[in-house]
Amino acid sequence: MTDRRKHVPPQAPTPRLVMERTYRTGIESVWDLWTTREGLEAWWGPSGFELKVKKLDVRPGGALWYAMTATAPVEIDRIREAGMPLTIESRATYTEVIPQRRLAFTQLADFIPQVDPYVVETTVDFYASKRDVRMVLIFDAMHDETWTAKAVTAWETELARLAKMLGK
Repeated sequence: MTDRRKHVPPQAPTPRLVMERTYRTGIESVWDLWTTREGLEAWWGPSGFELKVKKLDVRPGGALWYAMTATAPVEIDRIREAGMPLTIESRATYTEVIPQRRLAFTQLADFIPQVDPYVVETTVDFYASKRDVRMVLIFDAMHDETWTAKAVTAWETELARLAKMLGK
């Protein structure tokens, strides 16, 4: 049997990307969208995909387990061309939870054809004031520039959906 996975040499340290957004709303609304099944299903996932949360335990060591299914015809075609399944299940483990201040989690990137699975770390910090919430998202770059660009695009569309949910 031939191993068709591409072996990616480890990077030290993994480059990190930063995205920042400010929402004119209360911290409770932003926090709920990040920490509830209904909230996550409403905005998380790239355009053209539907997300279903299977398990959510927001505490250090707790898990987020979800299934993301391509639903838009263009995404279905793109996923099939890449040789990937239409539904990808993903699991994250919360490494730090400070209510209404910080979420940190790791996810296993194990869905990329011909690439060995690797861990992606993500941290989201929330800075609330009387008028708004500033959110700073920091995440690991992917294994190459193409997949890093895909991750950035996905987060940008997700954060736009989050803003829409918050009415901003």
